[in-house]
Amino acid sequence: MQVIQTAGLGLLLAAALAISATAQTVAVPARGQTAPVGTVADDAADDPAIWRDPRNPERSLIVGTDKKAGLHVYRLSGESVHFTPAGRVNNVDLVDLGARGVLVVASDRNDPARALLKLYRLNTRSGALAAVGEAEGGAGEAYGVCLAVIDRQVHVFSVLKDGQIVQVRLDLGRDKASGTLVRKLSVPSQAEGCVVDNRTRTLYVGEERAGVWVFDAGPNAPAEGRLAIRADGEQLVPDVEGLALSLKGSTGGWLVVSSQGDNAYALYRLPDLAPAGRFRIAGGALGSTEETDGIALAPGRFSRTYPDGLFVAQDGNNAPDAQNFKLASWAEILKAVRAAAP
Repeated sequence: MQVIQTAGLGLLLAAALAISATAQTVAVPARGQTAPVGTVADDAADDPAIWRDPRNPERSLIVGTDKKAGLHVYRLSGESVHFTPAGRVNNVDLVDLGARGVLVVASDRNDPARALLKLYRLNTRSGALAAVGEAEGGAGEAYGVCLAVIDRQVHVFSVLKDGQIVQVRLDLGRDKASGTLVRKLSVPSQAEGCVVDNRTRTLYVGEERAGVWVFDAGPNAPAEGRLAIRADGEQLVPDVEGLALSLKGSTGGWLVVSSQGDNAYALYRLPDLAPAGRFRIAGGALGSTEETDGIALAPGRFSRTYPDGLFVAQDGNNAPDAQNFKLASWAEILKAVRAAAP
């Protein structure tokens, strides 16, 4: 099975020591923010997903969860153009299927004993979400969710709070969608964030107290995974929360992990997962991000403000307003991280 090329132990140790000894946690300002979620005085905003409009990138959309109430759809300006009441929906992901439209999937935890996957179509002109069905996401409380396209079929990974991971193949009809259980995976304790590299069929899952696991995302692959990144308290400080990818070439790019314990984000180089720096969203007029749960990252030009990629992070402390999501330039983040490298 092809998952990740691993560097030698000595090289990894040297990289880790270099990071802990000399690398800075650089500060990068937020260049935009969304309107606050509707739930006030509570931990409510949680996870974003980005749809980039290939024809008119400035009309791209961000879907974000208010985990006490439902789903918001935002413009890059931060304006909420649509809200779908859905109760306790925790994480969200989306995939652009071209002529078949943009599919949005949210993890539904309204019943803590029965995880559901809520399925929507995104109207990319108006920003409206239309419900198209649901699928079973496992026996337990829904937490994380991420999508993959494998052999032209959409697969959902439903991450439950207790560490179970349920892989579901979606059956997409013209006006209705459903799901079929494919296999079950697990990590030892509470998990949430996940993301899939479609190029290498690699699933990354964050175990909150331990680090990041990797699995082969193929539906017929063995269920065993490995703890590839440990939450060492320096490069990555628990809780481990949202995960996001920036892909380059056939195997390169970066994995970003929300290092919630110190209000930062840890960067790892693909494919060997060597530590590549750390950053915070701070120092600008829009304020910093704290206690970040979900993150999202999308490549390409969005606007003059986001010329080469958009990074979105949940802000757990947006006082005096309710929680929201902050937007940052991925090009600006990479430039700052590289400038601080030893």
